[in-house]
Amino acid sequence: MITIILNHQPYDGTDVSWNALRLAKTLHKNGEKVNIFLMNDAVDLARDITKKPDSYEYDLVNMLKNMLKDGIDLQVCGTCNARCGIYKNEPYFDDNISSTMQKLSEWVSQSQQVLTF
Repeated sequence: MITIILNHQPYDGTDVSWNALRLAKTLHKNGEKVNIFLMNDAVDLARDITKKPDSYEYDLVNMLKNMLKDGIDLQVCGTCNARCGIYKNEPYFDDNISSTMQKLSEWVSQSQQVLTF
């Protein structure tokens, strides 16, 4: 199991979030069990209100939704909902993905590798 933790605002002028999602997708495609945990400003990836800027080629929110449908496990910091991101207090696109530090702790303890972006 590989856990990937994202912290960056999705559309911050870099490709950090996009590359993290690409890596997760490729690992999953190659047969790895992949967990994604969003915290800090990365929680905006889990909000439908987050729209792709014209300057970006890829819609990262839709990319993440498709990864969830394809079997990648996704959890998003529940505390960060009110504290982080541009869209503080806006709901996540799925109520079932709101999570806790306890869940992240379990994933980290069980993972062979933990990567942070």
